[in-house]
Amino acid sequence: MVNSQSPQQPLLGLRTAIILLLGALTALGAGILTGGAAFAAAVLFFHTVIA
Repeated sequence: MVNSQSPQQPLLGLRTAIILLLGALTALGAGILTGGAAFAAAVLFFHTVIA
């Protein structure tokens, strides 16, 4: 069955997807033990830079 009312919007915006992708790449580069903290710091950093 096809929804003919309106096209679906993406779950994430482009800016949000880029910020999360850069945060995930930073966390992978930081390693497993510090990955979570690096991810949080990177997301905040890139959110500020890309604003």
